[in-house]
Amino acid sequence: MSTVNDTKCKSTVFLLTGIPGQEDVNLWISIPFCFMYLISILGNSVILFIIKTDPSLHEPMYIFLSMLAVTDLGLSLATIPTILGIFLFNFREISFDACFAQLFFIHSLQFIESSMLLLMAFDRFVAICNPLRYVSILTRKRIAKLGFLFVLRGLAIAFPVPFLLKRFQYCRANVLSHSYCLHQDVIKMACSDITFNSIYGLVVTLLTVGLDSLLIFLSYVMILKAVLSIASHVECLRALNTCVSHFSAVLLFYTPEIGLSVLHRFGKGSSPLFQILLGYIYLLVPPL
Repeated sequence: MSTVNDTKCKSTVFLLTGIPGQEDVNLWISIPFCFMYLISILGNSVILFIIKTDPSLHEPMYIFLSMLAVTDLGLSLATIPTILGIFLFNFREISFDACFAQLFFIHSLQFIESSMLLLMAFDRFVAICNPLRYVSILTRKRIAKLGFLFVLRGLAIAFPVPFLLKRFQYCRANVLSHSYCLHQDVIKMACSDITFNSIYGLVVTLLTVGLDSLLIFLSYVMILKAVLSIASHVECLRALNTCVSHFSAVLLFYTPEIGLSVLHRFGKGSSPLFQILLGYIYLLVPPL
């Protein structure tokens, strides 16, 4: 038994998981994934190109949209190699260092995307609730400072995670639950005390995704209050129409994000297939 444990501890790779039981049709499954990635990368690239080349779009709302597009491009590129590697070439192995690097980029970009959605909510809040001061409040200098601050927040919070994971020995089964690396998935493989990592992950999630989603909710409450005070029904609908696409993006981002986080921490009896499918929605749908 001692020899077996020592061998497991010396493992230098994790094994990624595609869709269990569907290995015979991996090539067919890869087709929609390829289309999703192609549309995500081309679509977000086109958004950036149009905003850059059209001077009439050099406004706060479109600047925030371009920040979101850059984040989504990064998120797509961070997950393409491992997911397509599984479904196209059945390549499941990923080294510890590559796994830690991938989860750093995934988590930091997720935190940054949450911040971008918050900034877009702030943009809609100012535009609807304080339109006369919109230009003076959301100046390009202030937008640049806010963008830099939130990018720095995402990177700084995710930066310690790979180092916290690197100090562990991994003597449990080295098969991960997804086609990519996540902090909450990797720490389950450790044979050391993971209390600090679990608390750190929970606190970070609450202070980023949790706080951002709460502030977005409050901004929409105030937006709705301001819109309902508008006498004209047409103007009311026009104001709400400017928020529809952003609100849809918020739901597509936060619902699977929070759902997957809850399942990893408290859903021990949940269906593994449901967890895997939610994981794909969590990473693939928001950029799409």
